[in-house]
Amino acid sequence: MVKIAVFDSGLGSLSIIKAIQKICKSDIVYFADQKNFPYGKKSKKQLEKIIKQTIKLLEENFSSDLIVIASNTPSLMVKITNRKVIGVNPPIREAMIISKTKNIAILGTEAIIKSKSLSNYIKKINFSKDKKIYKVNSSALVNLVESNKFITDKIYCRKIIKKTLTEVFANKIDVATLSSTHLSFLKSLLSSEFPQVKFIDPADMVAEKVLAHIKKESKKNTIKIFTSGNVKLFQKNLHRLGIRNKVNYLST
Repeated sequence: MVKIAVFDSGLGSLSIIKAIQKICKSDIVYFADQKNFPYGKKSKKQLEKIIKQTIKLLEENFSSDLIVIASNTPSLMVKITNRKVIGVNPPIREAMIISKTKNIAILGTEAIIKSKSLSNYIKKINFSKDKKIYKVNSSALVNLVESNKFITDKIYCRKIIKKTLTEVFANKIDVATLSSTHLSFLKSLLSSEFPQVKFIDPADMVAEKVLAHIKKESKKNTIKIFTSGNVKLFQKNLHRLGIRNKVNYLST
């Protein structure tokens, strides 16, 4: 029996969980740390405290074999030495390989877009100067998901998507990374507004990393859901996504 804990600041984990369950059977604990939403507005120091406390909480309460930080922001900004922990990073190298114009965009939270951590991550890949990377603050798009507006008000979502991306996408960008796990929920809307751009979701890459760490699969997929926020509201938002599992409260 494989126990996997997956967490972020809200609904973003679901894109990673879906990818994991598609390729391997496991027992998953999903923790939506909504008390600390959004991670993208936190300082590096605040994030370090939150993430380290959360990892400790999940280890002590659930004896997890693996812990997935299902959020790009802390994955890049917080150094974790625990070998049980798997993060999610922008698939920049993959995006540049696919790109024909060699102009790509990274869509992420405000904190990660402005961070030295992302700049250093890009430098390590050492792209040639003819390749251009545009870093786009997409926190407004993350909010569309966490507020459930991507389900309840698609017209408003399209408006915010256009406002956020139209100007930067005019720079011959043909590939963009969804470098917030929340953005996976907007992929169809993004693609319909910008059909010339291929949007890369790193969820499948994370799932492959998880699979590589698993020695024996569980008999079936199970999931237990916890939140540090409003249980009733989160339950309601999950119902809109067709998820009927009971939501439990977990204090951080």
